Amino acid sequence: MNKWIASAALMLALPSASMAAQPSLKEQIVGTWTYVSVDLIRADGTREALFGPDPQGQASFDANGRYILMTSRAGQARFASSNRMEATPEESKAVVQATIAHFGSYSVDEANQTITFHIQTSTFPNWNGTEQKRPFTISADELRWKTPASTGGGTAEVVLKRAR
Repeated sequence: MNKWIASAALMLALPSASMAAQPSLKEQIVGTWTYVSVDLIRADGTREALFGPDPQGQASFDANGRYILMTSRAGQARFASSNRMEATPEESKAVVQATIAHFGSYSVDEANQTITFHIQTSTFPNWNGTEQKRPFTISADELRWKTPASTGGGTAEVVLKRAR
């Protein structure tokens, strides 16, 4: 009987010990990630690839709570001038519409599975000094978060894979 009780106690303790060994969400997010897709999902379920079918860019998160991310549409046209300060209005508009970058600090709410970006500086200045909270999921090689669309309704879904 005592052996049975000891065995049962050991079996009950094993799952909790393995669960305790599971890294926190914040620990899991640390590293460099590359973009797989950034899609607008409309209310009717249709999708639009906001940065094209092959978005370029990375998001990096460090263990101290700092991050930087940059997303860009692949295949952007080269400027007519080799000096970026001499871009035409059309060239400048195309770059603004095809890229976004920001950096700052981040925090993870383990209970609610959200990440909050505390944006220090962005290529879209209206985001400077703001916070953006995103529900997210993470596995060993995939990070996903959803972003409420700013205009036109729908939700943006960002999918990244761990850089190798």
